[in-house]
Amino acid sequence: MIELSTARALTGTGVSAPKTVHANLTAPGLTTHALLRGEGRLSADGAFIAVTGQHTGRSVQDKFVADDPEVSKEIWWGKVNQKLDPAKFDTFTARVRDHLGKREELFTQDLYAGADPEHRIKVRLVTPNAWHAMFARNMFIRPPVEELASFEPDYVILHAPELEANPATDGGREGSTTMIALSFAKKVIAIAGTSYAGEIKKSIFTVMNWLLPAKGVLPMHCSANVGKAGDTALFFGLSGTGKTTLSSDPERALIGDDEHGWSDKGVFNFEGGCYAKVIKLSREAEPQIWDAAHRFGAVLENVVADERGNLDLNDGSLTENTRACYPIEFIPNTQPGGMGGLPKNVVMLTADAFGVLPPISKLTPAQAMYHFMSGYTAKVAGTEKGLGKEPQATFSTCFGAPFLPRHPEVYGKMLAELIEKHGAQVWLVNTGWTGGAYGTGKRMSIQHTRALLRAALDGSLTKAEFVQEPFFGLSIPKAVDGVPAEVLNPRDSWADKSAYDTTAKNLQSRFEKNFESFAGTVSDEVKKAAIKAAA
Repeated sequence: MIELSTARALTGTGVSAPKTVHANLTAPGLTTHALLRGEGRLSADGAFIAVTGQHTGRSVQDKFVADDPEVSKEIWWGKVNQKLDPAKFDTFTARVRDHLGKREELFTQDLYAGADPEHRIKVRLVTPNAWHAMFARNMFIRPPVEELASFEPDYVILHAPELEANPATDGGREGSTTMIALSFAKKVIAIAGTSYAGEIKKSIFTVMNWLLPAKGVLPMHCSANVGKAGDTALFFGLSGTGKTTLSSDPERALIGDDEHGWSDKGVFNFEGGCYAKVIKLSREAEPQIWDAAHRFGAVLENVVADERGNLDLNDGSLTENTRACYPIEFIPNTQPGGMGGLPKNVVMLTADAFGVLPPISKLTPAQAMYHFMSGYTAKVAGTEKGLGKEPQATFSTCFGAPFLPRHPEVYGKMLAELIEKHGAQVWLVNTGWTGGAYGTGKRMSIQHTRALLRAALDGSLTKAEFVQEPFFGLSIPKAVDGVPAEVLNPRDSWADKSAYDTTAKNLQSRFEKNFESFAGTVSDEVKKAAIKAAA
C-alpha cells in the first residue's frame, strides 16, 4: 500500500484535513478499524456485517441533479432527475465538507470505474466509516499500487451518512433529512442522511450513464459473462430478476454482475465487485454467491446472524433487500480484465409474479426495443411496505430508469443500433411464477431456467420449432431438453385456463398503459410490436 499524505489523500475534495485520514486501506485494515469503531461485527466466516438503520434501500425521492447551465438541456428532468439550483448544491456540499472536516478520522479510497482504460474514470471517495470504504473498495476497480501516488480524481464522492440534510437550506425534499446530490459540471456527488451503501455504487453508475453515450458507448444495467468459445452474453433485469444468479455460471466466465458498457470493441465491466441480493440464498442453488458471502473481505448489509455470527439468510426481519458485497475475484470463474467481445446473445429478465409470461421467448429486433424501453418486472406482495395482496407491475425503462440522466430514447436507440450492427439475438426470460400467479403458482425452477439459457447461449435453441402465443405476441419453443412442455407455454401450466386468460389480459393492459409514456419516441416498427390490450 502507498501511504499518502493527508493533503494528498484529500486533493480535489475540498475537505479540510481532520486529525487522521486513512487512505486506501485494504480489507484487513478497514475491517480492523470498522470493528474498533463499533460499525458492525463479523460473521462466523469472517464477513463484515453492517446494519444500515432506517434506510435499507435507495432513497429515490431524495436524489437531485444540479441544474448547471452547461448540461441542463441534455438532462431528462422529472421524478428521476429532480432539479437542484446550483447555488443550493453549493450550500449543501459546503455543509457536507464542513461536516467531514470535523470528524476525528476519515477514510478515503481511490478507485476506477470502467475496466476499459479508454472509457474509465477515476473516483475518490471520502467517508467517515471504514465499512463504507470497504464497500467501495469491493465494488469498484482497485488500481495497481504504483498508480495511487499520482492519482487525480475525475469525480469525488463526499459521503456523510450521519449528517442530516436540511431541505430549507440545501434544497432537498421537504420533511426529509436524506439527500443525494450530483453535479456533472463540478464532478461532485454528495450523500447525506443515509447509511445504505448502494447509494455510493449507483451514484457512479449514473455518472457513467451520463458520460458514455457522448463517446458512442452504451451504458447498461446488466450482468455479463462469456462462454468457452468467446461468446459474450448480456443479462438485463431489475432487482430480484436473477441477473447476478444467472450470470454466475460455472460453465461461463463472469465479466460482471450489474453494470457494463457496450462499445464497438465489445463489453466491459464498470465495477470490480458484486452486490448480490442474498435473501433466501441457498448453497445448493447458488453455490458461488453463497461461498463469496461466507468469507473474510465480504460486506453484508442487513443480514441477520445469531450471537455466534452464524448467518440466517432466510431472515428478512430487517429488510428483504439483504445484500452481500464482495470483490469479483471471490467468484471462481471470472473473465480476466473485466472485458469481453461483442455480445452474441442479449437476455432480458423479468420476474413475472402474475405468472403469465413464458419462461423464454425469442424476440425480434422491434420487440427487443419495446421490451427494453418497457423494462418490466413484478414485485411480490409482502416484500415491500405498501404492497397489497396482488403483485405490483413495475416498469423501469431501459431496466434502469433511476440511473438515467439522459432521455431514455438515447439509450434505446443506441441498443437498437448495436443489436442491428452486430447481429445479437435477444431473448425474454421469465424467472417469476408458473402455474398461477404469486400465491397460487410456484416460482419458476432455476434448473429449468438454466436449461433454457444454456440452449439459448449455445445456439441450439435457435434451431427449435417456435410458435406464437396469442396474448403477448411472443415466439416460444415447442420443446427444449430438460424442460416439461407444459412449462414452455404458460397457459398450459395453469389448472384454471379462464383465470390465466383474465390475468394475461390484465397484464396486457398494464403494458399498453406504460407504452403511452414512450410511444412518441419509437419507430413505427416498434409501435407495431407493442403489446396491446385485448378488445
